[in-house]
Amino acid sequence: MMGIGLLIVVITLVGGAVLSAQSSINGTISRSIGLLETVFFTFASGALVLAVLINFFGSGHLLDLLHAPKLQLSAVFLGFGYLFLSTFSVNMIGVTPANLTAIVGQIVAGFVIDAIGLFGTEVIHFSWQRGVSLVLMLAALLLIFSEKQDNPAAQL
Repeated sequence: MMGIGLLIVVITLVGGAVLSAQSSINGTISRSIGLLETVFFTFASGALVLAVLINFFGSGHLLDLLHAPKLQLSAVFLGFGYLFLSTFSVNMIGVTPANLTAIVGQIVAGFVIDAIGLFGTEVIHFSWQRGVSLVLMLAALLLIFSEKQDNPAAQL
């Protein structure tokens, strides 16, 4: 039987694959309908799906958003920013470089958030293991981008 830790890893990997597919699809559709229109369509259709899910499975606390700290509510702009920038960058540099760059950005931000306990998170100090992982991810970025430089067919 699969342990809960392995299940969480598998679910997270599937989520990452879905996010990559979304980036690719959004990049493609944005070439037809426009960047802002694609981001709008993604958020609007997502809102409709979530409205149905909230109606049937929600906890009934949606109006508590009115009492949430404003900083927490500003996360909506971060989500918009991520979707906008990922859709834009996929068309400029391709799915893999765009997603890998976003992941490295997420990891760096995560290291900073952990190290200083931003947003009320538990402080997790930067370790040599995290440093090595960061160097390896930066090396992966360098290799991915150097491949695009070496292969004229891969350049946009």
